[in-house]
Amino acid sequence: MALTDLSCKNAKCGEKPKKMADSGGLYLYLSPSGAKLWRMKYRFMDKEKTLSMGQYPNLSLGDARKQRDEAKELLKQHVDPSLAKTQIKQQARLDHGNTFEAVAREWLAQGEEKWAKNTANDKLTRLERDMFPQIGKMAVKDITPKILLAALRKVEGRGSYEVAKRLLQTCNQIFFYAVRTEVCPNNPALALKGVLKTRPVKHFSAIEAKELPEFLSLLKQNKARLFPQTILAIRFMLLTFVRTGEMINAKWPEIDFKAKEWHIPAERMKMRRAHIVPLSRQAIAILEELKEFARGEDSWIFPSVLNPRKPISNNTVLQGIKRMGYNGRMTGHGFRAMARTILDEVLHVRPDYIEHQLAHAVRDPNGRAYNRTAHLDERRKMMQKWSDYVDATAQEKKVIVGHFGRK
Repeated sequence: MALTDLSCKNAKCGEKPKKMADSGGLYLYLSPSGAKLWRMKYRFMDKEKTLSMGQYPNLSLGDARKQRDEAKELLKQHVDPSLAKTQIKQQARLDHGNTFEAVAREWLAQGEEKWAKNTANDKLTRLERDMFPQIGKMAVKDITPKILLAALRKVEGRGSYEVAKRLLQTCNQIFFYAVRTEVCPNNPALALKGVLKTRPVKHFSAIEAKELPEFLSLLKQNKARLFPQTILAIRFMLLTFVRTGEMINAKWPEIDFKAKEWHIPAERMKMRRAHIVPLSRQAIAILEELKEFARGEDSWIFPSVLNPRKPISNNTVLQGIKRMGYNGRMTGHGFRAMARTILDEVLHVRPDYIEHQLAHAVRDPNGRAYNRTAHLDERRKMMQKWSDYVDATAQEKKVIVGHFGRK
């Protein structure tokens, strides 16, 4: 006779074990300890076995019958229910250890050797600030595209669109690692490609070629009363048109005075590839002036005036330009845009030479990336031509157009 909830409730445990049968091998085991335990008797591979399910009333009669039916379905598929239950428990323990945060930290540790220290720190900082508090404790396999998107939307909500995009890229790499290490069946980040918002492109402020003569004149007059090192830094950035971060951390060993080259290491480049900047006569002259402020052969080329043991800050050049009266009109990065335009439209330099010198990702017709020495001789001539143009513009105090530098 099948059990009822009332019969289960009223059943009394005695001094000896007792079984109350239901159906399909399911029975309630009454232990002398007072526990009422659901069990199921079944045969697998011609052997009689027992499946333990749970304790009544925590596991109701109805739920016990559901587990019995699920076990019978497994038997039809030639799967041992007891073994399946053990595997589920093992997987649950693994899932508890394979949280998003645990897997992310493991992935970070795997990549530390190939990344620059700052890169690894930036990735960890963004994860600790924006992702771990939201999904860090979740099993990595349970994170769906919807859950991941909700976490990224919170970052977007404060206007950090670029941070959200970088976090998605990082999460994509973490989930790819999780899939390869078999702790996650799929990568939810792949489904979010193109979903995040994009901040409207905001170009760096840059003066036009027609404004260069006035800029050079004001720099020379120094009515803004800038430090000599700041003026030299602005002039050097103008002549080399490198990124601010590439310049401010420059050290003297990077300069090859004999070859007239500046070798910037990969870790300071945006594309993480070493870069060569050919130095014009004018750029070399600036470096010679800067030697007066050097504190040793391995010291900063652009030391801070307040603390020479540190380089100038990111804002030194920008603030200097602002004090000259170009607030909102020009930035240090703007020299790159201005140089590119003049080199192309006025000095008629081949665009690929310019792009190489800007350290942009330029590829040949076969799709191969050029190396750092590509077109070095032509770039050397280009950099000298650019410096000569800047000098001529300063001397004539007007825009030079036409066939400057052509023979």
